[in-house]
Amino acid sequence: MSDARRQVLVFRELPDDQLARITAQHEVTVANPRKGAEQQKAFEAALPRAEGLIGSSYAITPQLLDAAPRLQVISSISVGVDNYPIAELRRRGIMLCHTPGVLTETTADTVFSLVMATSRRIVELANLVREGRWDRNIGEDLFGWDVHGKTLGILGFGRIGQAVARRAALGFAMRVKYHNPRPVAVPGLEGRAEHTPLDDLLASCDIVVATLPLNPATRGLMGEREFALMKPGSIFVNGGRGATVQEPALLKALDSGHLRAAGLDVFATEPLPLASPLRRHPKVTALPHIGSATHETRQAMAQLATANLLDALAGVPPAAVYTGA
Repeated sequence: MSDARRQVLVFRELPDDQLARITAQHEVTVANPRKGAEQQKAFEAALPRAEGLIGSSYAITPQLLDAAPRLQVISSISVGVDNYPIAELRRRGIMLCHTPGVLTETTADTVFSLVMATSRRIVELANLVREGRWDRNIGEDLFGWDVHGKTLGILGFGRIGQAVARRAALGFAMRVKYHNPRPVAVPGLEGRAEHTPLDDLLASCDIVVATLPLNPATRGLMGEREFALMKPGSIFVNGGRGATVQEPALLKALDSGHLRAAGLDVFATEPLPLASPLRRHPKVTALPHIGSATHETRQAMAQLATANLLDALAGVPPAAVYTGA
């Protein structure tokens, strides 16, 4: 275990208590390059001496790594690692940590809220009241559709997909199918979640939820062919990564009426560009990537990321080193 004070670059703000944990042991520079030219300049100036990085939502490129020859560990305040060049980090011997587990239930809550909101038209009808357009009992043209008893398809069956399945099967008596590279045995879901080929899942489910990570196999997975395979009048929800969906193909399926609605918490480009048709599409419920955005969960993520960083710099195996492909 090392007691030496190391150079740490914090590239996204941390809660005060977690920043204090790091500054008590190491020399710290806080510079968020997403917040303008001055912060970008400070971030770049700190890279040559940085031995540890902690932050999220910023692409760490091989070129940035070239500027950080002393770097030993990156601690990401996220479960997703698509902002990091995994192969390059391994080649350079730089450890990558992340925060799985602590955000599972909160993100599953968000995903299932989109299932409910799209099926019951919650946002659309709330705006009817807010805008003073509710002047009589609503008619069939504004009715929603039941969620309970329907068939839910889940693309990706990791922690979050499994948590969504529990809500669906145990809370709403939904039949659950999932597409995953291999079958997964989940305690409590025995006989309630069926491992299903992708095309069969798309063709047979009333609601399809994506909880996929972003990697070469999933990038652009949902395209024109896949949306065409979905049941007429079905709903698509994405709570994984935006770039797993070909957005023009999704828009085509919505505009044609083939899909009833979409609920999206993630997009190919974030924040969503002002010109994107998804922003105001009448069949889209769009959220600003809030899957894990509760006070409790973001604090837990920061705590785990800080612990990962401190352990790595001390020569102690961190709790959550990224080991995936």
